[in-house]
Parts: sequence; C-alpha cells; structure tokens
Amino acid sequence: MGAAAVAGAEPDGYTLYMMAAGHSVAAAMYKELPYDPAEDFVGVSGIATMPLVLITRPDSEIDSVATLVEKAKADPGGLTIASVGVGSTQHLTAALIASELGIELLEIPYAKTPEGLAAVMSGEVDMMVEVASTVIGQIGSGDLRGIGVTSTEPHPAIPEVGTFTAAGYDLDVSTWYGVAAPAGTDEAILSAASAAVGEATKSEAFAKSLEEGGFILAPSSPEAFTQKFRDAVGVWKTVREAAGIAQN
Repeated sequence: MGAAAVAGAEPDGYTLYMMAAGHSVAAAMYKELPYDPAEDFVGVSGIATMPLVLITRPDSEIDSVATLVEKAKADPGGLTIASVGVGSTQHLTAALIASELGIELLEIPYAKTPEGLAAVMSGEVDMMVEVASTVIGQIGSGDLRGIGVTSTEPHPAIPEVGTFTAAGYDLDVSTWYGVAAPAGTDEAILSAASAAVGEATKSEAFAKSLEEGGFILAPSSPEAFTQKFRDAVGVWKTVREAAGIAQN
C-alpha cells in the first residue's frame, strides 16, 4: 500500500518512502505488483545495513565455511537448514549461500523464527540463516555459533565470525533501509533530501540507537541507493528462479 502510494505520488519531494530490503524481495516473489519496484522509484539515500549470519549449535562439527562445504559435499542433502517464511530474505539468502558454495542442503520449514532457532539449538536441524540482530546475543553468550557472515566485512558486534568473502566466495548480502522518492523527482530535490538524511545519521543519539540494534550506518548518494535497490531486484529474481521457489 505504502509503496504503491509513493509510486503514484507527484514527484515534488513531499512524498517519500522508507524503503527496506523487503521491497526488492517482494519484486522477486510476487507475479504482479501495482507498481514497478525498480523503475517507479529513485533513491534519496541509504540509512543502514545489517548482514545475515549462518548459524549452528555450539557443539556442531561445522565450525567454519570450509568445514561446511567439506561435509555438505561428502553427503549431498544430508545437512539440514531451517527455513522461516517462503520467499523471506532469510529463505532466499540460504538458497544463495547453497548456490555460491556449490552444496545441497535439506530445507526444513518452520512457521516462525523462534521455532527455527530452537530447532538449531536442540540439534533438530543443523543450521539456519538469520539477520544479525536476532542472533548477536546468542552468539556472544555461546548458545549459538556463527559459521559465516554475509557481508564483505565482519559485523562489529561479532568480529569473531568470519565472512563468506574471506573464505573465498563472492557473497555480499545484507538487509538494508533507505529513503526513496517517486521516479521523476528533480535532482536538486533529491540532493537536498539526501543531505538531510546524511545529517540525521550524524546525530549521536540516532547513530547509537541503530548501532545498538545491530545496524551499520550506511548513508549514500541518491545515485548509489538507486543502484542498490535496483540491483537487488535482479539478484533476488535470479536466486528465486535458480532455487525453483514459486512466486505468489
């Protein structure tokens, strides 16, 4: 509803859209939307990002990306991964990880994230992909083990968890938030709005609240954020098709 309203609004700078990564995921998962998720919007600025983490239980034999690949290739489909929500960012990221690593994992669906996490910790399934903010505490306490982070750099709250990039794989996926405007908005308006977002991210209170929530500040130019969400639409469409996930 909100995206459709912004897409159809006058491009005068008075109607903006708080866009999340789910915007690009929806473009991949739905056959029809009342707007073009790529062309009907233009970026104002990014705000923050948050990587996802592939996790397992602390006593698992899987203690690294290399070990995961070794065990998965020795027994294709023998390792299990919890899936929460068909077509969710977590679901598609798990499919992307398996594709990039060249491995086959058996997907076990769960209705909600807490159920999936409980299944990992109990040993009912081997692993799960979840946004960093959800599992930072459990990794820090030792209740979960991080196998790999999906950003190119380690997350500052869990620096001990390596990245897939460092392990030699071309994988860079994060959830993100930013501000967008209707396509056709004048460049001067976009520049002014982008500068305002940049100033907001410099606020100590604002930055602290995001960082405490596990986010990494990522203000950007209008051009960079436009490229980010438009590229993401293509990435998730490709992942969905390769994994054979049906559209809604």
